[in-house]
Amino acid sequence: MAPIKLAWQSKLVLLLVLPVVAAGLVLQAHAFAVHLPEAAIWTLGLSLLFALIVLKLRAATADAAFTGGCLTASLMFATAHIPYRPWETALAPLLAVFLLSHLATRLGRAQKERLGTAERHNGRSAAQVAANLGMAALVSQNLAQFWLADTGWFGPSFPAPPPLFILGLAALAEAAADTVSSEVGQVLGGRPRLLTTLRETAPGTDGAISPIGTAAGLAAAGLVAAAGSFALHGGLLMIWLSWAGGVFGLFFDSLLGATLERRGWLNNDAVNFLSTASAATVAALLLAALSHR
Repeated sequence: MAPIKLAWQSKLVLLLVLPVVAAGLVLQAHAFAVHLPEAAIWTLGLSLLFALIVLKLRAATADAAFTGGCLTASLMFATAHIPYRPWETALAPLLAVFLLSHLATRLGRAQKERLGTAERHNGRSAAQVAANLGMAALVSQNLAQFWLADTGWFGPSFPAPPPLFILGLAALAEAAADTVSSEVGQVLGGRPRLLTTLRETAPGTDGAISPIGTAAGLAAAGLVAAAGSFALHGGLLMIWLSWAGGVFGLFFDSLLGATLERRGWLNNDAVNFLSTASAATVAALLLAALSHR
């Protein structure tokens, strides 16, 4: 659990994510309700159902489930197109993130409880959900997408539709990779090593990595990237770019954990938020470089 003195960082993550996403969600829902009502009904209905399932499984608290539902609806609206099919939106990679994270969290729970690293029985908090999924929603907002397109960084044409969701997909891939690598590594990874020194340390230590945990994280990032690309017809380029961004974010997360988090300068929510941001940034740089070739 993060030190109480750093709880303000979790609140800051929520403050950075929720107002922007909520405002964008209201505008998106209104626009779709007017021009494509079936999309509004399906998106809001499935997002609410997703939130209720998460709550029923005790994978998140009530406020965290609500936060996740809002983020899901925002990402689905951001990736909707005509003809509208809900399974051809960001719902697919979001479900992949949830399933992979939920299964990894449940893996070897008794052992994690003995180590004192098990997730709370009532699930994740709203700040944890915002830290893991918030960056994907922020970079997928219409204003962010228009601004990125207007910068000219990505050249006159884009390699995949919708191309700029590569940034959000990379953030989702990192979120899944981080959780899966940590949860699997604690159970199957043996004695992990600190990323900065490669010295053996106790399982669950901030910044610790293990070969098995890392391999599981890389696979999780690939599955989420593939789910998003197949749903959005993005092709292999979307898979590789979002996977590469997610992998970078996974190691950046460990680096922050081994340095700033261990020193008490950042809490876990701040680390997760910054790591997903790094994943989106690297994906954007790769996409920009390829666009100008």
